[in-house]
Amino acid sequence: MARSKTVKDEGTTRIAFVNPDRCRPKKCQLECKVYCPVNRMGKRCIEVKSTSKNTRISESLCNGCGICIKKCPFKAIDIINLPKALDSVTAHRYGPNAFKLHRLPIPRPGQVLGLVGINGIGKTTALNILAGTVKPNLGRFTDQPGWDEILRFYRGSELQNYFQALLNGEVTAIRKIQYVDSVQAAVKGKVAKHLAKKNQNGRMEELIDSLELRHLLDRKLSQLSGGELQRFMLCFVAIQEASVFMIDEPSSYLDVKQRLVAGRVIRSLVERGESDKDRYCICVEHDLAILDYLSDYVCCLYGVPGAYGVVSAPFSVREGINIFLAGVIPTENMRFREHAISFKISEVEDEETDKRKMRRYSYPAMSCKRGDFTLHVESGEFTDSEIVVLLGENGVGKTTFIKMLAGAIKPTEEGVKVPEMSISYKPQAISPSFDGTVEMLLRTKLRTAYVHPQFQQDVMKPLNMEPLMDRIVKNLSGGEIQRVAIALALGKPADVYLLDEPSAYLDAEQRLVTAKIIKRYLMNTKKTGFIVEHDFLMAIYLADRVVVYSGQPGIECTAHRPVGFLDGVNHFLQSIDVTFRRDPENFRPRINKHLSVKDRLQKQRGAFFTDFDLQDE
Repeated sequence: MARSKTVKDEGTTRIAFVNPDRCRPKKCQLECKVYCPVNRMGKRCIEVKSTSKNTRISESLCNGCGICIKKCPFKAIDIINLPKALDSVTAHRYGPNAFKLHRLPIPRPGQVLGLVGINGIGKTTALNILAGTVKPNLGRFTDQPGWDEILRFYRGSELQNYFQALLNGEVTAIRKIQYVDSVQAAVKGKVAKHLAKKNQNGRMEELIDSLELRHLLDRKLSQLSGGELQRFMLCFVAIQEASVFMIDEPSSYLDVKQRLVAGRVIRSLVERGESDKDRYCICVEHDLAILDYLSDYVCCLYGVPGAYGVVSAPFSVREGINIFLAGVIPTENMRFREHAISFKISEVEDEETDKRKMRRYSYPAMSCKRGDFTLHVESGEFTDSEIVVLLGENGVGKTTFIKMLAGAIKPTEEGVKVPEMSISYKPQAISPSFDGTVEMLLRTKLRTAYVHPQFQQDVMKPLNMEPLMDRIVKNLSGGEIQRVAIALALGKPADVYLLDEPSAYLDAEQRLVTAKIIKRYLMNTKKTGFIVEHDFLMAIYLADRVVVYSGQPGIECTAHRPVGFLDGVNHFLQSIDVTFRRDPENFRPRINKHLSVKDRLQKQRGAFFTDFDLQDE
């Protein structure tokens, strides 16, 4: 997408974006204004003073030369050329040089609409508009249109009927928020009290059992973990009567089994008899396997994060997710990513090759008792250039095992010691306490690795760390903190890298990029990684071998020895009664619908995970 043309093409329109978080007129010499050739001609293309809060750029006067982009010391300006046809489908803009959303997703009664796209691309804006909390201004932020004009703008589309019903009060929307942690600070009291107060459709008892909340009813919300809060919020939303259900990231904090249950609950919101025609469901989800499982159709969102977003036409689930991974929308002749994302099949070693392979590290059989929970660990071995993924439900002791390897938790038995190894550990919960910028933190903690060209090329650039360098660590979002934590963990010299849920808070594209970064870095440096991961696509891409857990979560569990990829994954999927197949186009794992033809066929064969698609059989 061109960014620095001197002549505006007839088929393009130009938008100027100024990042309010990075623009600092009081700390620069106003280079954008001084060097702008249009300003030098006496016109006011860029207006900014040292006392201003932000720069303002006239999009009609801007010639797209790109000089202001290069001269801005804080990299706060972006000039973007877009197809002119998008001007006619602008749904909303927040202000001059601010975020702009083109088109809106179209909800359909009785179906689940999935939204897939990177963070900052307009998914939350679209949800707010469809919920009625934000009035679409069609890009006219100074002269906002009335509802009559908005209805005329969407005349002839499904959105006209939707907005008309919203205006008439026939549509009531309820939303499951993205950050469930904020509930604890805003709402007090016990779980049972809040659920009983909102039980409008009589499904409370059914959903309490489905989401495994029975033992939590007498607990206060402040005592719930992240996964328990997520299940509570899903139940809280699902027991209410509404026309539109908006579910924002329902899989956060949940394990694979709980994510499937959450998917079934979300689908049940529109699968409820004859009244389905008046019920809509829109779901934002970054776990592509779960999005595939719960959606009926998908809209892709693309653009430049924080600058503009475009909502694609609706596609079938398989086609929509494959288009997102390919980075090309063929119906619009639009490429929004330079490279396609593919999931290559992991190489599986046979037993003879595995036996001949020299083992460099091992750990003994050991146990750990923490309160009422007991974890038993079978002895195991691992090599360099190998990634071992820990698969199991929440509460089976994955984090406990990681901490035992790191030496943070000692085995219960006397005399049993974990061999001393050089360890780099990224914890599950990240609470930044550093006073300073990201660059100061990285220089302080990494030193040698930070300035090493290979580390910059393999880790820092793919993680897109440059825009974060001058940001205060304590002010970073969850996804930004996660990227910094991954860079810190990989930058520390170690023999074994222990990463606990590296995909948390990352969007779909960032998860896949991060998985490639971790795998490539550990293979190139000939190091070992133990990774806890609930995003199945990311786990499958990373895993060379697998540790599978068995037992009763929260009471007594066993971490079995590392086994081959296919054996371990099949054993794990059999324990949760789920089958996966690979998509023939990009090899991404897809969940089979429960008791579907493919699901039954794979279970008969004992192949709970297969490397081919059964659609032609």
